[in-house]
This record gives sequence, structure tokens and C-alpha cells, in this order.
Amino acid sequence: MTTGVPTPTAPRRSRARTLIPLGTAAWLVLEIWLLTVVAGAAGGLTVLALLLGGAVLGAVVIKRAGRRAFRSLTETLQRQQSGLAPADGDRPGGNGLLMLGGLLLMLPGLISDAAGLLLLVPPVRAALGRYAERSLERRMRKATPGSLGDAFRQARIHRPDGKVVQGEVIREDVPPQQRRAGEESRPPLTP
Repeated sequence: MTTGVPTPTAPRRSRARTLIPLGTAAWLVLEIWLLTVVAGAAGGLTVLALLLGGAVLGAVVIKRAGRRAFRSLTETLQRQQSGLAPADGDRPGGNGLLMLGGLLLMLPGLISDAAGLLLLVPPVRAALGRYAERSLERRMRKATPGSLGDAFRQARIHRPDGKVVQGEVIREDVPPQQRRAGEESRPPLTP
């Protein structure tokens, strides 16, 4: 028997929600395989030294980039408070990617270490920063105007089932035996 109401269908999964877990699993398997290959060829202590060296170098890079970012923020705020115009070429950049490079160095694995070392090279970091900026600008132009609250409201409206249940929440702090006589029953809500 049909009621004329279409059956709700599950929302389609985005490609990113499918590919990111698969890519992460493949990356982890490749990291482990490469570590075992290098350990077999060069020895376990060599691999351990590489991993420890990468972790120490990553910590140093993150600490240095964080200090540089904080110093840049402090200088910018001081210029704004004193009413001075920003200096020429004073464009924030590189600190986030430098921190990402340090984080990749700290992760155990040789592929992540290679990616982290690539991010430490200034031309590579600048090219990746320009690409990310262009990509973000392109996505922002495609986005519809609105506030963050509008986005949450739309997410609520477009739920798969779309059902709304009216009701009243009754909080029972006092056990039913200790209530007064007039408080026991409440009339139901009327639409």
C-alpha cells in the first residue's frame, strides 16, 4: 500500500568521505612496508635513528615556526595600535606550512619525513601556499553568501528524514510522592 509519500533515500556520500579513509589506510600500509624494507637493508638501529632524528627535527621546526608566527602577530598588533600602516611585503605566509612540515617530520615514517622535508624548502612552500590560496579563493567565489548560522539552519532543514516532533519536556526533580496535589497532571499540548 502506498501513501503517496516518497521513501526517504540516504544522502549520497561525498568522494572525500570515501577516499580519505582509503588513502590514509594505504599511506599507513606503505609507511610500515617501507620501514620494514629499510630496516631489512640498513638495520633496525638505523631506522630507529632516522625516526628519532625526524621527531627531534620536527619539534625544532614547529617551535621555531610558532615563535616566528607569534612575533609576526605581535608586531602586526603593535602597528595597528600605533596607527602605522603595515610594512611592505608584510604578508603572513609560510608559518602554517612550516608547522605542517614539522608535524610530518614528527610522525613516524619515511614518506611523511620526505613530505615534511619538502615543506621545509622555501620555493616548494611558496608554490604550495599560492596553490592553496587560489584554491580557497575559487571555492569562496562558488559558495553562496550567508552567515554560519544560515549554514547550520540549512543543515537542520535538509535532514534526510525531515521530521519534526512537537512535545514538552517535563523535568522531574521531585519524586511523584512528594509533589503537591495540583501539580500531578498537566494538560497535553495542543497544536
